[in-house]
Amino acid sequence: MSFRTLLLMVLLVPAAVLGGAQVLGVVIPVPHWGRGYVVEVPLDDAVAEPLILPKVAGPDDPSRPLVVIDAGHGGRDPGAIGVDADGRKFAEKDITLAIALALRDELLKIGGIRVALTREDDRILPLPHRPEIARQLEADLFISIHADSAGERSDVSGASIYTLSEKASSEAAARFAARENDADRLNGLTIEGQSAAVSAILVELSQQRTQEDALEFSGLVLREGDKRLAFHPQPRRAAALAVLRAPDVPSVLFESGFVTNLTDRARLTTREGRAQYAAVLARAIQVYFARRSSAAEGGE
Repeated sequence: MSFRTLLLMVLLVPAAVLGGAQVLGVVIPVPHWGRGYVVEVPLDDAVAEPLILPKVAGPDDPSRPLVVIDAGHGGRDPGAIGVDADGRKFAEKDITLAIALALRDELLKIGGIRVALTREDDRILPLPHRPEIARQLEADLFISIHADSAGERSDVSGASIYTLSEKASSEAAARFAARENDADRLNGLTIEGQSAAVSAILVELSQQRTQEDALEFSGLVLREGDKRLAFHPQPRRAAALAVLRAPDVPSVLFESGFVTNLTDRARLTTREGRAQYAAVLARAIQVYFARRSSAAEGGE
């Protein structure tokens, strides 16, 4: 088919449809900006690479607790985007990786805790692989790190922490979960053999103790971050996030702040700011495992 023929079809077919509708008395609404006429079409449909377990850093002792740190997004999935006054863009995928690396280094410096990262570079990783890495490594804690966007609302700021729940704690939490859970589809990732019912089954299998542990850890993050980090007015949140659906690993999603807010962005994109996040999270992790150890000793 020649370019000229294709052009004629593009121009004439819509006109013919509209003309026929007019004869039949059919009214066809005309799309305009602001009515939500947005079509999202994946550009490719890449089958995800097989899951490869990352290396575990820290003590060569399997009895030591293991934390799996997940840097959200990556590769062709940039996540949220912030733009400063000079037009420079800041991608969530870069911010989350930098914080994840800073947290890993802080934990290794403290010692006594094993650490693994779901990704250590700029590559895309399917959502189901992230919690599955924690499960296969038999992790004791899973932390997924993210940074949000408030669109035109530059006044929205502060960190928050999510735990798993089929009932979202707010409309904002529900929207966030829907956006994050849709990342694979929008980026053209498919995983062969995945059933649509898998998510629901995993939630049903989630142990009550696992969820209680996740809630306890989220409380420790808020306690250790008090007066050290700026939290959102509603920092405790819950939503049906796919990345938190490991049924046997306490899992949280740490929303470090908003890339669309000037103050948050300054903290998220500087070495000093990332060190603050790493110190708070590392301290919360220390206390969490100290409590687990004490409880285990008390039960003996």
